[in-house]
Formats: sequence, structure tokens, C-alpha cells
Amino acid sequence: MAPGAARRARRRVRGAPPAGARARSAEDWWWDRLVPRGSGYHLLQSDSMLLLLPGPGPARPRAQRRAARAPAAKARPRAAPAPEPPRGPDPGWGDRIPLEILLQIFGLLVAAEGPMPFLGRAARVCRRWHEAASQPALWHTVTLSPPLAGRPAKSGAKAEKKLLASLEWLMPSRFSQLQRLTLIHWKSQVHPVLKLVSECCPRLTFLKLSDCHGVTPDTLVMLAKACSQLHSLDIQHSMVESTAVVNFLEEAGPRMRKLWLTYSSQTTAILGALLGSCCPRLQVLEVSTGISRNSTPLQLPVEALQKGCPQLQVLRLLNLMWLPKPAGRVAAPGPGFPSLEELCLAGSTCNFVSDEALGRLLHGSPSLRLLDLRGCARITPAGLCDLPCQELQQLHLGLYGMSDRLTLAKEGSHLLTHKWRHSLRELDLSGQGFSEKDLEQALAAFSATPGGSPPALCSVNLRGTRVTPSTVSSVISSCPGLLYLNLESCRCLPRGLKRAYRGQEEVQWCLEQLLTSLPSSG
Repeated sequence: MAPGAARRARRRVRGAPPAGARARSAEDWWWDRLVPRGSGYHLLQSDSMLLLLPGPGPARPRAQRRAARAPAAKARPRAAPAPEPPRGPDPGWGDRIPLEILLQIFGLLVAAEGPMPFLGRAARVCRRWHEAASQPALWHTVTLSPPLAGRPAKSGAKAEKKLLASLEWLMPSRFSQLQRLTLIHWKSQVHPVLKLVSECCPRLTFLKLSDCHGVTPDTLVMLAKACSQLHSLDIQHSMVESTAVVNFLEEAGPRMRKLWLTYSSQTTAILGALLGSCCPRLQVLEVSTGISRNSTPLQLPVEALQKGCPQLQVLRLLNLMWLPKPAGRVAAPGPGFPSLEELCLAGSTCNFVSDEALGRLLHGSPSLRLLDLRGCARITPAGLCDLPCQELQQLHLGLYGMSDRLTLAKEGSHLLTHKWRHSLRELDLSGQGFSEKDLEQALAAFSATPGGSPPALCSVNLRGTRVTPSTVSSVISSCPGLLYLNLESCRCLPRGLKRAYRGQEEVQWCLEQLLTSLPSSG
């Protein structure tokens, strides 16, 4: 043997593993690292994922993996392996996932995107997925809308009948635990759908009808009797007769919690039922005019509403002309709303709400957190300062679309900020006619909060006000948590800075620009 060949042979023998030892590849090391032996779990590898499943699994064919990794050119000739017994078709990794894990995964997707169309598509994957997607616990919130909404009347009616035929077998098997149902753009088949709901959905708690027609009094009463847990009704933007709503409230009134209405000529009868203590446990009441504004004033007696709905927590009268009835000379003050947390009287035009009417409405509401008075040009800072709430967090006083005669110079904005500087998080003064000096005093309150803690203010809207650069830079420096600042149409600010700033980076950039534009003292 040549000397070079002998040295190479000795080198191979010296570096070879001992007899009986088996070389460990990097893949084997990571496999044992992820799931140690005796841990009670095993790994299942598919094309695009690695699953960790409980219980002992089949041993990995390491010899086959090493043979697959070795190049075909260097493979040594070996004896032919013994033929394996024929195996049946692989059911796939989807059938190996436990049902409990599938339900948790499907539950997360349903909470994010809703049950449809995901559950319908998942049921077609395999038998295990079909079993998981058929669990009624996943079908707790459903929105039903005909697919041809907005098409001609004949096509829309055919689409509703087709969807109704699907619901006739879907509701008994899937909707037994349905809690929230929304119907959109149903024109002719509302009654059959709600009849199915009354028969198959005893746990229904919330019903919303949006752009629906043909709701009869018998339909809602039948639903109120069949669904004993139904406590929330939203019929905004739907054509529903007032007698249907009144009959429904008479049947389900004692358990009603939330009610959404669209103001029309028939709303008076519904509000009359509320004033007569038909819903003593009502917590949320919203009345809006929708897209088309109604110029007919709404006469709502404050004291009667306080007696009829003493547990009201949220009251919204949106974009309508609310005309409070006068209290009279000897009328005693009402009981108030002790639990009221949100009051919204926002409108796009001037309304008749005054300090006196606001005081009658909120004199017994110390827990108020949100007060939205956008468009209420007759409200003054002095009237707001007399309110009993001490922990107000959101105050909206913007005047949008008002003429100059309604935005005359005012004073007293510092009364608002000094009273609620410790709790205020959102402040909207857009369009208000406060002077430069008045705004400077008002916003300076946030630089000296009690206790030395930074202010909680995170949103300020000063659009169209007379705020100065020094005042803006002061409020930014004093409020480190400021995330939104609107300086559009502020006539006292330099050009290029009159815009809305979102996020801390943009707000800090605005501060740098203001500091460079300020004249240096000295």
C-alpha cells in the first residue's frame, strides 16, 4: 500500500465513531429538543406547519430520513427492504387535531370576523372540521343580508326566498345558542325569518333591523314572547310601525335594557310608552334622524323621562331639534339620572338647548363621563361649571357649520379646564369664539395639575380658534400623552402648521416647529 493511502486510511479510522454508536444529525437534535422523550407529547409534521399533539406518537423513521438526505450518487447498494403491508388512505392532519383545539381556533376566528362565511367554508374541509363548525356555541352572533341587495325588486325577492330556504334547515341545527342577530336589507321576508328565530333561538338577547320593511305588530310580539332573554332592540333606518314597537315594549318592557330609534312622526307614541314607565330598567336610549334630517322639533319632557327611565346610563339625541318643555314656575325638579354616564346632544345645526335645560337634565348625574354638546351654541362655560359631575373625561363643545353670528367672542373657557383638568382626556373647542388670552388661561391649567402627576389629556381639537403658537407649545410640553391635535384654520398660527396631527411623533414635530418659529426673548 502506498504511504499516502495508508495515512488516509489511518485518519479515517481515527475519526470514525465507536462501534455501535449512531451519528446524530441537526434535525434529530432539534426534534428531541422540541419534544423530549417521555414528555407525553409528539410532533406531527405537514407541508406548512408543525403540530404539537398530546399522547405518544409513532416513532420517527430516522434511517429513512438519513437515506433521504444522502445524495443518490453516493448511496451504497443495500439489500432490498422487506415489503411493507399496504396502508389505507391518509385522512390528513386535519382529522388528527383534537376537537377541543379546533373549537378554540374557530372561536378566535369567529370573534374577529364573524361566523359567516368562514364556518360554512370550514365545514367542507373534512369530517372533523364539519363537526367543529356545526357546534351551536360558535353561532352566537350572525348577520343575515340577501346577496342581491340593491338590485331590482324581483331579483331581491328571489334572493330573500333562496336565503330563507337555507335558513329553514340551518337555524334548527346551528342557531340554538344564537344571541345577537342582525337583518339588513330584508324587504319582503322579514316575518318568516323572525318566525324561524322565535322557534329556534330561545337565547336571543339582541335584535337589529337595518333597512327592513314589512315588520308587523304580531311579528315583534311573537318574538318577545318566544325569546324571554331579548333585552335590546335596534330598529334604526327601518320602516316599523309605532304600534308594533309599542306592543313589543308592553310585552318585553320590564326586561328591556337598550333601545335605538329613528326619529319620525311615529316616534312620539314610542316615547310616550317610555315616559309611562314601560321600560323602568332601560339603560341605553338613542334617537337619531338618520341621513335625512328632520326639521320637526322633538318635545321631550325632561322630568317625565327621569321618572320613566330612572336607570338610564346613556342618552343620545343625535342631529335632531330637541325642544325641552318648560318646567313651569312651581314645577318641582325631577329625580335626575343618578346612573347617567354619557349624554350626547350633538347636531349639525343650532338647537334650543340652554344652560337651564342642561341643568334640569344633569342636576342629579354625578357619574357623568362623556358630554357631547356639539352644535349647542347657547351653552356657556358658566352653565357647565355648575354641573355636579366632577370626573368628566370627554367634553365636546365644537361648533361645526355655524355662521359667524353664532360664534361671537366668548369668555370663561378656563372655568372648564380648571374644574376637570385632573380627569379630562378629550377636549373639543373647535369653532368657539374664545379670545387669545382666554384660551391661554384655559390651556395653562394643564401645566399645573394637582399632585404633580402629568395630565390625562390625549386629544385636543382647536380647529378654527384664536389659539397662539405659545399656547400650543405650552400644552404640548405639559401633556406627554397627547396623541391628537387639530390646528386647522387657526388664524394666529404660522402657515404650514395649520393641520391635524396624529400620533406622538407628529405632535412632537409640531412642537419643534413652533419653538423654532417663536421669537427669541432677549
